[in-house]
Amino acid sequence: MANTAQAKKRARQAEKSRIRNTGQRSNLRTFVKRVIAAVNAGDKEKAQAAFKTVSSVIDSATTKGLIHKNKAARSKSRLNSKVRAMA
Repeated sequence: MANTAQAKKRARQAEKSRIRNTGQRSNLRTFVKRVIAAVNAGDKEKAQAAFKTVSSVIDSATTKGLIHKNKAARSKSRLNSKVRAMA
């Protein structure tokens, strides 16, 4: 357990950020699932709209440091491939 005041504060901050990151990561996954569900349903318009939304959500998560920029690019690329393959 943390002994110094500095270590105690860092533990408090880490717990706060862990809770915040968990919620944001869950939100990100929800938006990704919406795109995949629309692709599986065969609804191209809905899939394109969902992809447009998830792109900004992924970029926001990258800016906040939730995911790495390469993972963000890879995720967007894979989702875009799935949407474009519907034609």
